[in-house]
Amino acid sequence: MSAPGRLRGKVAIVTGAGSIGPGWGNGKATAVLYAREGARVLAVDINLPAAEETREIIRSEGGVCEAIQADVAKAHDVRGVVDQCMAAYGQVDVLHNNVGIVEVGGPVEIEEENWDRLIDVNLKSVYLTCKYCIPHMLAKGQGSIVNISSIASLRFTGYPSASYNASKGAINQLTQNIAIQYADKGIRANCVLPGLMDTPQIRAYVTRGYGGDEAEMIRKRNESCPMKRMGDAWDVAYASLFLASDEARYITGAQLVVDGGMTCKMS
Repeated sequence: MSAPGRLRGKVAIVTGAGSIGPGWGNGKATAVLYAREGARVLAVDINLPAAEETREIIRSEGGVCEAIQADVAKAHDVRGVVDQCMAAYGQVDVLHNNVGIVEVGGPVEIEEENWDRLIDVNLKSVYLTCKYCIPHMLAKGQGSIVNISSIASLRFTGYPSASYNASKGAINQLTQNIAIQYADKGIRANCVLPGLMDTPQIRAYVTRGYGGDEAEMIRKRNESCPMKRMGDAWDVAYASLFLASDEARYITGAQLVVDGGMTCKMS
């Protein structure tokens, strides 16, 4: 490994560290990048084979990674994740929350049980991981929390997705509350707000809205971006790496937009 080691000596928990399909999802790329930069990683995913794939990529490059299956919307599972991290590595320095699901529709279309499940997965998971990681960060006197939000937390993005947008907006405010509460305790908390990204999850979710025509979906999404191309998982990963690292030691409560300028043009 020839990386400069921006996270050398640190331990990172990455939730959603697997990929829903072939290619690089945001969590998978971030877990691999953290490891390349010297972090020991705990790759967490509800799909264990996906987390294990990430683990094997990291190990094949000489990095250190363990994989664990967990539903991070459940307190019991989250406690188990943090306990395993402490047992394996003895510390947790970086908490990276990447789990998220999407449902199209507004209050009339979305069923109550679907609303509850999305809020649990997208928002409650952040609360739970912070709840169980922060005490260990406090004991060490330092820590960095990176939560993946979305530009949908700021604006309507072209189609109704009320529960998703609400959950991401709440993540922004939860992150800022944590940032201020623990600012004098050595713990930082920040958000990354991706725009239109080309990831396996997006292809799986959005293709259905284009009648199954993946090429047309990609064309339209690329065309709508000011740069005429979507970003990818590595754009999210490198933004996250900066916020996780000591290079961002005086940054907390921030919302780092990674969208190729899209929010600048949205009305």
